[in-house]
Amino acid sequence: MIARLLQGVPRRALALLVVLLAVMVGAPFFANDYLLTILILVLYFAYVGQCWNIMMGFAGQLSLGHALYVGLGAYTSAALYVHFGIAPWLGLPVAILVAASAGAFIGFLAFRFRVSGVYFAILTIAFCEFARIGFDHFRWVGGSGGFFLPVTNYTQSDLWNLRGKPVMFYYVILALTLGALLACHLLLRSRMGFFWQAIREDEVAARALGINTFRYKMYAVIISAGMTSVAGVFFAFYYNNLFPEQVFHISRSIEIILAPIIGGIGTLFGPLLGALLLTGIAEGIWELMNALGFNPPGAKQVFYGICLLAVIMLLPNGVWPSLSRALGLDKRTDKEP
Repeated sequence: MIARLLQGVPRRALALLVVLLAVMVGAPFFANDYLLTILILVLYFAYVGQCWNIMMGFAGQLSLGHALYVGLGAYTSAALYVHFGIAPWLGLPVAILVAASAGAFIGFLAFRFRVSGVYFAILTIAFCEFARIGFDHFRWVGGSGGFFLPVTNYTQSDLWNLRGKPVMFYYVILALTLGALLACHLLLRSRMGFFWQAIREDEVAARALGINTFRYKMYAVIISAGMTSVAGVFFAFYYNNLFPEQVFHISRSIEIILAPIIGGIGTLFGPLLGALLLTGIAEGIWELMNALGFNPPGAKQVFYGICLLAVIMLLPNGVWPSLSRALGLDKRTDKEP
C-alpha cells in the first residue's frame, strides 16, 4: 500500500518530506507557546488552502466564499456541543454533512444553469453573505452577540472534547494537514483527478470527450466543502467563540485562498509553503515593528498585498513550482501534467 502511494516519487523528494515531517512532529519540544501558536496558524491556513485548492487548483472552479463552509462546520459542531453535550468528534459527521449539502446546493444552482467563471465566484460570495446575515439573527447560536463555548482548565488535554493545551491542538491540526495532503495526493492520481484537470484546462473539450462535467464539478464542490468544514470544527474549539462577522466575513475567504495562490495553485505543497511564508513572515515583521515601537494599523494587510503583487509579477505560477525545480524535484510528483 505504502509502496503504491510513493510510486514515482523521487528519493530527494522523499528525503525532504521525511525531514519536514520530523521537524513538524518535534516542533513542540523546542517551541515556546507563542511560536507554537504561529505554527498552529500556519497549519490551519495550509489545511483550508488545500481544501480550496481542490475546487480551484484541481477542478478550476473559483470560490471566493469558502468561509461559508468553515462557518457552517464551526457553528454546527459548537451548537451540538453546547446544547446537547455531543463531543466534537461525534458532531464532525453532522458538520461535514451540513457543509457538503450547502456546497451541493450552490454547485447544483451554478452548474445546472451554466454559471461559471467570475459569476460563480460572485455566487459563492453571495451565499457567504447570506449566511453572515442569517447567523447575525440566529439567536439559538448567539446571533450577533457571539456564541461561546465553555472553557475549562485541564491539567491534561482532553482530546475527545478538544479541551486542553495548545500542544494538543497543534498535533490535531498537523494530523489534519497531513491527512489533507495525502487525500489530495490520491485524488490527483485518481480517475476523478484526471477528469478534474481536463475540466480545468478546457471544459468544452472535456465535455466533447465524454466527461460528465456537471457530475465531476459537483464532486469537487462537495469534497472541498466537506473537508473545509473540518477546519471549522477545529476553529470553534480552538478559539472558543464565534461571531458571524468574524467567521463569515469575506476577508476570511480571502485569507483562505492567499496561501495556495502564493505557494502555487494546483500543487500539493503550494498551500503549505504559502501559509508558511505569509503567516510566518507576517508575524515576524509584526513582532519586529512592535519591538521598534512602530505599529501602524493594517500592516499585515499591506504585507499580504505586497506578497501577492510580487508573486503575480515575478512568479505567476507560485513559489513552489520554481522552488521544486531549483531543488531538482520531479514536477510530476507535485502537479500532474
